[in-house]
Amino acid sequence: MPKMPTSHFIERMWSPLVALCLSVALLGPASAQFQPHCDDRQVIVHLFEWKWTDIAAECERYLAGAGYCGVQVSPPNEHVLVTGDGGEYPHPWWDRYQPVSYRLESRSGSEDQFRDMVARCNAVGVRIYVDAVLNHMAGLGRSGQGIAGSSFNSDDHDFPAVPYTVDDFNPRSKCPSTDGNVNNYSDMDNVKNCTLVGLTDLDQSLPHTQERIVDYLNRLVDMGVSGFRFDASKHMWPDDLAVIIDRLNNVGDSKPFIFHEVIDRNDGAVTVQQYYDIGRPTEFRYPMKIAWGIKDFNQLSNVVDYGWGMAESDKAFVFVDNHDTQRGHAGNADVITHQTPKEYKQGVAFMLAYPYGFTRVMSSYYFGDDTDQGPPHNDDWSTADVVINDDGSCGGGWVCEHRWPAISNMVTFRNAVTGTEMANYWNNGQAVAFSRDQVGFFAMAKGSSMHEHLQTGLPAGSYCNLIDDCATTVQVNGDGTADINIDNDEEPILAICVGCGQN
Repeated sequence: MPKMPTSHFIERMWSPLVALCLSVALLGPASAQFQPHCDDRQVIVHLFEWKWTDIAAECERYLAGAGYCGVQVSPPNEHVLVTGDGGEYPHPWWDRYQPVSYRLESRSGSEDQFRDMVARCNAVGVRIYVDAVLNHMAGLGRSGQGIAGSSFNSDDHDFPAVPYTVDDFNPRSKCPSTDGNVNNYSDMDNVKNCTLVGLTDLDQSLPHTQERIVDYLNRLVDMGVSGFRFDASKHMWPDDLAVIIDRLNNVGDSKPFIFHEVIDRNDGAVTVQQYYDIGRPTEFRYPMKIAWGIKDFNQLSNVVDYGWGMAESDKAFVFVDNHDTQRGHAGNADVITHQTPKEYKQGVAFMLAYPYGFTRVMSSYYFGDDTDQGPPHNDDWSTADVVINDDGSCGGGWVCEHRWPAISNMVTFRNAVTGTEMANYWNNGQAVAFSRDQVGFFAMAKGSSMHEHLQTGLPAGSYCNLIDDCATTVQVNGDGTADINIDNDEEPILAICVGCGQN
């Protein structure tokens, strides 16, 4: 069996009439699937493969105080149990992306633990966003029982615990390829209606299939979930997803926050623009642009390239890396990750300072060169606890980039400057700086030091550098200028803002 990472997919073009009808249908006060429901906080963290008990504790002890908007959690539904029999890799990360049922029993914990996590996180103002696998079920060639004991047979397209039968899946007759597989990304029907790397492909246009999906998502909304990442949206028709989203229960007075996995590098029939009416599409070109810019600071002047087809800022969902790209999946080799800490801190800090998109920070576990490796585990393969060290860092194989001060303190900056424009941009190829109206100022050196007299745009006063927890300060003159001094080998970054820290 091939491994099943989350995605690489394509979709058909809407007719003008369908697009117009959907746009009209999805407008109005109850259709705000673009809003994260977290009171203007601007950063989500993906606690990849964390257990529900650990996430609940992290919401209370850290995320709320650090100003994080919410948590993207791994798929909570029952999934296949890949034990390693028959030569397969035992308990890989990607088994979470092969559903067996919509029962809330997974490697991360039980339904009761999931409910408790959602309630505890909401109680401290941290929202939960579920990674929803709706495009497919388990891969062909698999049968037996899922992690919660539900029986299934993928070759028969039989998933009785949902229930799904062969009638809920795309029939072979809808696939234009000769072998039934996705192999032509310029053909919408090929990518939408054919089998991708062996995954059983659901037909989301069917009323019964839609009903099962809506029931699953609404059950989560009713528990207090605030939104969803739709895995593999690029592989599903937007008009089918629009019908599903329209039937979701409200979070407060509007729809759940929806962001769609859409891998678009202007290299196929799919575009992020085709998803504008049904949520925020992920912008996979932005991580590439940031990675190129960290290598060559001159390129930071053009990180948003609308000529390349990048999503508009008010629609884009952005990140520096995700669980796929850091493993070389999703067709993206141009990415920086926690494996190069200095460059990664620079990239994430720049993303959180720059006025583009809605942001997500990654929180990983160490896997070295083993891109199949599942999360840290106990002797019985159950997921290990996240260890919090005395200095606030993580141990036990967990990276916890979201706790690195150069990243977590930039969450404060991002929240403070929301709604402001960039001004006073300066870049000499070895350092970059800009202000966010009269609210914030950001500077970063490529090497380890920077000494420049620059316009900050800020009111006169003393401001502390958030990056080093206010160990250094900046004195802004009456004309808004200041001497910007950075001397830091590992974190050559400065961020100051009105009302932040000790200023």
